[in-house]
Amino acid sequence: MSEPQRRILYVDDDEGLRQLVRRSLQRRGYEVALAASGEEGLALLEAGGIDVVAMDHFMPGLGGFAALERICAMPDPPPVIYVTGSDESRVAVSALKAGAADYVVKTVGDEFFDLLDTAMVQALEKAELRRRHATTEAELRTTNQRLEALLHEVNHRVANSLQLVSSLVRMQASAVDGEARAALKDTGRRIEAIIQVHRRLYASEDVQVVEMRDYLEPLVRELEGTLSSAESPRRIVLTVEGVKLPTDQAISVGVVVNELVTNACKYAYKRGQAGEVRVGLIPQDGALLLCVEDDGPGLADGAAKGTGLGARLIKAMAHSLKSDVTYDSSASGVKVSLRLPAA
Repeated sequence: MSEPQRRILYVDDDEGLRQLVRRSLQRRGYEVALAASGEEGLALLEAGGIDVVAMDHFMPGLGGFAALERICAMPDPPPVIYVTGSDESRVAVSALKAGAADYVVKTVGDEFFDLLDTAMVQALEKAELRRRHATTEAELRTTNQRLEALLHEVNHRVANSLQLVSSLVRMQASAVDGEARAALKDTGRRIEAIIQVHRRLYASEDVQVVEMRDYLEPLVRELEGTLSSAESPRRIVLTVEGVKLPTDQAISVGVVVNELVTNACKYAYKRGQAGEVRVGLIPQDGALLLCVEDDGPGLADGAAKGTGLGARLIKAMAHSLKSDVTYDSSASGVKVSLRLPAA
């Protein structure tokens, strides 16, 4: 199939030149509309169906610049080729700055029509590229919105599924005693650390990263409520300074915080003794410093207490974060640090 004719609007107060332009462009396959003034040209544009405009600078009434300004203010305007005299280079430059797609200098003979045709072809190609680009961007935005909606739904369902698992673990813990119950409770807390991430992602506009204060705050409050009692109160102090992390890193940090805070609450203070645990995630020298510290008696043998599973989890999460775990023990407590490299 042959391409549809392009409809050209040529605006010029010179009747003779208008007719010459019409005949020349029609021979080149264009459909040509003519206007003798800026006002007449705008009326034809508002009627629609114009693909490109060629417009003279000097016209009675509404001049070229004023008409160009009005055209550029239209929604989805056609490209405008500005037509100037040979000594009007400043006018041409000003027209380009004002929004014209190109300019053509009037000359005697067919050269002018050849230049006008070339300028129109190029302007139409650029306009088509812009339209395709805008269409592609709109399609990408729509696709991204659908994907984000799906990711929100996935995070919602994952959080619900993990919550169900957590409930099953708690039910199982209530049916056993001793070390088995303690182990299942620890497992429940580990699951909760992961649930919190998916809850944050479900409620967040950005599913790519996690605002760490919003994530860690409910996590440590949950730990505080679980690990504290009237007889042995535990206070957890959180310090986070404007930190956002990708989802996988956020989960690793949450698991580490869960293990270290649980260990500190269990072993840093004796039964019947109140105690404070401080958690910090702070930018430092181009990296992130994660610290958990207590005011207990320290580690006499330099090793953390517990079953060993928590220590293995911390080591695994630290490896995923490209970090090492540092234990700083003294008579005034234990400080555990991980230095996370900048993304």
